[in-house]
Formats: sequence, C-alpha cells, structure tokens
Amino acid sequence: MEQFWEVAMATAKEYGGPVLIALATLTVGWIVAGWVGSLTFRALRRAKIDETLAKFLTKFARWGVLLLVLLACLSVFGVETTSFAAVIGSAGIAIGLAFQGTLSNFAAGIMLLMFRPFHVADVINVAGHLGKVDEISLFTTTLDTFDNRRIIVPNGQVFGSTIENVTYHPHRRADVAVGVSYAADIDKTRDVLMQAARSVPGGLSDPEPAIWLSDLGDSAVNWSVRVWAKSDDFGDVKQATIRAVKNALDDAGIEIPFPQMDIRLTKTDHNA
Repeated sequence: MEQFWEVAMATAKEYGGPVLIALATLTVGWIVAGWVGSLTFRALRRAKIDETLAKFLTKFARWGVLLLVLLACLSVFGVETTSFAAVIGSAGIAIGLAFQGTLSNFAAGIMLLMFRPFHVADVINVAGHLGKVDEISLFTTTLDTFDNRRIIVPNGQVFGSTIENVTYHPHRRADVAVGVSYAADIDKTRDVLMQAARSVPGGLSDPEPAIWLSDLGDSAVNWSVRVWAKSDDFGDVKQATIRAVKNALDDAGIEIPFPQMDIRLTKTDHNA
C-alpha cells in the first residue's frame, strides 16, 4: 500500500502541474471558443449573410479554436504537435479527393448564399428545370415545379450553369404571336389588336401595350401583341391576351389564315 501511495505521489508531482495547466487551458479555450462563435455570428448577421451559412461558419470558427486549444494541451504534456499537423494535412487531402464532388457542391452553396442570384419563393429556370425555389442549402437547391414535382439539384450544377430568375423583376411582358390574312388592312388590324391589348384584364397601362408588325409569312402577315403584367399575374394575363386577340379579330371580320398549299396538275400529251 505504501508503494502505491509513493507511485501516486510521484505521478502527481510529475504530471500534476501539466494536468492543471491543461485543464485551465481547456476551460479558457472553451470560453474563448464560445466568445469567438458569438462574435462571428453577430458579425455575419450584421453583414446580412444567410442564416444557414452564418451558423455553419460560426461552428467552424468555434471548433477551429477548440482544435488549437487541444493541440496546445497536448504540447503541455510534451507531445509533438507537428506530427499531428502533418496527419491532419494528409487526412484533409485524402478527404478532399474522396469528396471532390461533395465539396464542389458545398463551395457552390456558399457562393449561392453569399451572392444571392435568387431567393426562396423565386421562380427560376436552371440546369434544365423550371420551378419555385423551396430551399437553398449548403449542398443542394430544392425546386417545386408547377405540376407539383419536387426537384433537388446539386449546387454545383446550379452555380455552374446559366440561371434565369423568372420573377426577379416585378413586371413581365406577355407576347402573343398571331397571323392575319394578306387581305386585311394593315392599319385597321393594328387598331383592332391595340384595342384588344388595352382591354386585357390585369394588363398594365405603364408600360403601355405594344403592337409589333413582325414579318410577312408564307400565308399570313405576322403580328406580335405585347402586354405588360405583374410577375405574379403573368400566366393569367397571357391567357387573357390570347383570348382577347382571337375575339377581337373575329368581331372585326379579320381572318386568321392557316398554312395552305396550292397544287397544280399539268396535263401531259403522251402522243407527242
């Protein structure tokens, strides 16, 4: 028993100081890590960084401080920390190679959250998909299509492709193409189409509607009826514009022709 207490006392004398220093370092480090995390989060919120990204960077900063504190505690006991740094570096390279695609999506997610080319509830067309943005996470962007399908797109594809933000502007223009008969008077046709455009429910007067003479087609004179609408009302206004154009041309007796082909048969004299 005396030998046990002698060993215990010798161990306490040898390691008691380093243990107390390590405990004090851990305690102070834990407090500092919490302070750094809170300070980082407040700074990111003031900079209007997305909350998801702000929380991630806050945790990253906090655990970074704790990692440094842990290495400092190991050095108190005489552990060579340079070897740990080499191991961490090698592990980082291996993990980076193994998760190359995932890290690419992660980096793209950070860029999307920082630069904000679109927001939640925006309608976007990206990577061949059209839908309303439901969520922007660090790795994926979630879309809901208009026929109620859920599309999850990796952020690497989103950030690496052309992004069309359909609802970015408050107003959109509905274009309706229509062809009329060559027999119809040009000026009368323009007046009829303008009256139809101005009568569209939900259409805006500023900017005012426009009637554009597009070209002379094979079987029709082609026009474009352009009506501005609020972005939220775009679909309804376009439908109403098509209806108004058709009814106005019918009421005015202006024909909407369909493609025609004239076939001429030539009689051949077989006795020649």
